[in-house]
Amino acid sequence: MVVILVVLGAAVLHATWNAMAHGAPDRVAGLALFELSAGVIGLVAVLLSGPPPAGTWGFIIASALLHLAYLGGLLASYQLGQFSQMYPLARGTSPWVVAVVSIVVLHQHLAVVELAGVLLISAGLIALVFIGRPNRRQAPAILAAIGTGLTIAAYTVVDGVAVHKMPVATYMGWVFMLQGLAVPLALLAWRGPKTFNLPRKAILSGLAGGVVSMVAYGLVLWAQTRGALAAIAALRETSIIFGALIGTLFFGERFGPRRAVAAAVVVAGIVLITTG
Repeated sequence: MVVILVVLGAAVLHATWNAMAHGAPDRVAGLALFELSAGVIGLVAVLLSGPPPAGTWGFIIASALLHLAYLGGLLASYQLGQFSQMYPLARGTSPWVVAVVSIVVLHQHLAVVELAGVLLISAGLIALVFIGRPNRRQAPAILAAIGTGLTIAAYTVVDGVAVHKMPVATYMGWVFMLQGLAVPLALLAWRGPKTFNLPRKAILSGLAGGVVSMVAYGLVLWAQTRGALAAIAALRETSIIFGALIGTLFFGERFGPRRAVAAAVVVAGIVLITTG
């Protein structure tokens, strides 16, 4: 039960920082500030924990690169579509892909009830998108969100294996340092010093978002050392429910009864995973 509560707490934090990224006046600069904040924290963790164990560099580099691809896809999704649609689709694509990989490739056991819970959560999350009746003009946004979901599945699997080979703090430190410092440096090279010429409130919000995202990520990594990868991946994506509520409350995006039903399906999936 503790693991479930931790992952659900991480889901709330994850939805929060995604909403902060979506609401930033300059989303590119906002994400760069998120990453800068996380990168500095990662650097401190690296200085305290030292080098990773031998033979684990491949996991660290792969995760950092996949996270960079994820950020690019996330930014494209938010630029092209609504937060309450793109966020659920990106996150809802991931759980069932992780479930397939963890069972077929990693040979992890998943009870029938837990598998049903994963599928229910994925179905409910993706339904949140299509209830909005997307049209052809939204195809680029939908493709970007699905691509983002695949990168989420990929780094989730990499992370799930890596945390059993090295301490969580060491892994987090190296991954966040590499990706976190790369993003603002690349953006500075592309857009120049004017990139961060933002209001003080926007800068503080961006830096705070990086801290929130890192705490959310750390909680999930801790949970992955203590539970089945597919179940934890599905539970983490309940952040979509919180994201849909945030989209309604703060961005004026309609939730409605149909999305409430889809949210209920997700809750049913959570119950199945919990009882499994």
